[in-house]
Amino acid sequence: MHKLFSIFGNPVSHSRSPLMHNSVFKNLNYNACYTRTFLKDGNKLKETFFSLGLSGANVTVPHKESAYAACDEVRGFAKKIGVVNTLINENGKLIGYNTDADGFMYAINEFQNIQNILVLGAGGTAKALVQKFLEEGLHVSILNRSKARLTYFEKLDCECYTWGNFQPSHYDLVINTTSAGLKDENLPAPKEMIEAALQNTRYVADAIYGRITPFLQLAKEKGLTCKDGADMLLGQGVLANELFCNFELDKEAIKKEMQKSFLY
Repeated sequence: MHKLFSIFGNPVSHSRSPLMHNSVFKNLNYNACYTRTFLKDGNKLKETFFSLGLSGANVTVPHKESAYAACDEVRGFAKKIGVVNTLINENGKLIGYNTDADGFMYAINEFQNIQNILVLGAGGTAKALVQKFLEEGLHVSILNRSKARLTYFEKLDCECYTWGNFQPSHYDLVINTTSAGLKDENLPAPKEMIEAALQNTRYVADAIYGRITPFLQLAKEKGLTCKDGADMLLGQGVLANELFCNFELDKEAIKKEMQKSFLY
C-alpha cells in the first residue's frame, strides 16, 4: 500500500523534510511519498490531515501546540509538554509524538560539560527542549519578549526574563528557538541583550537551518562554537521516520540516507 506523508507549517516552502524522508523511502524501497502542506490555520490541522489521506505527518512552527490539541491520543514525551511535532494515523485515530527534544540532544552531543543553558523564546520548541534539559539535571534560563508565555516555565523552576528585566549570567549554551532570522534579518531579542548573552557563553545553537541567521552570524563573529538546526533536524527526522515506517527500517540506514539528502 502506498503511504503519503507531509509536513505542516507556515512557512513551509523552506522545509528539508521532504528531501530527507523521500531519500529514505526511495533508497530503502519503502512504498511511500512525502510532501509539504502550507497551513494557515492550526485549527484546521486534523481535518486537513484526514482529507489528504495521510499516514503520518511532521509539524513545524507555528502549529506544534495546535497539533497536540488535534490528537486523539498523545504518547511519550509529548504528553509532558503539550507539544507535538509528529503525527501518525493509527486506524483512523490521530496519535501524537514529539521527537524534537531527543533530536536536539543528539545534535549537541559533542558540546562538552553543559550545565547552564539560556533559551531564547518560549514556544513549542522551547517547551520540548527545556523539559528535556531539566530531566537531564541542567539549569535553564528563558528570555522571551512577553511575560504571558513565561508562566509555563516559571512553574518548572526556570529563571524567566522578559526583554524588560533580563539579567545575563554565565552560560555554557545559548539557543535560539524563535523564528527570528528564518524569513527576515531580525535577532531573537534586542541586540544589546544578545551581545550580553553571547559574551557569557561557550556554545551557541539555532533551531533554524538552511541559512546563517543574524543571531548565528553574530556568534560566529565572536568566534564561538556554533551549530544551526541541521543536526537537530536530522536527529528528529530519523526518530520520526522510524515512527512513520513502524520501525521496519534500520535506524543507521535511515540516518545515512537522510545525511545524503543534505548534500543535494
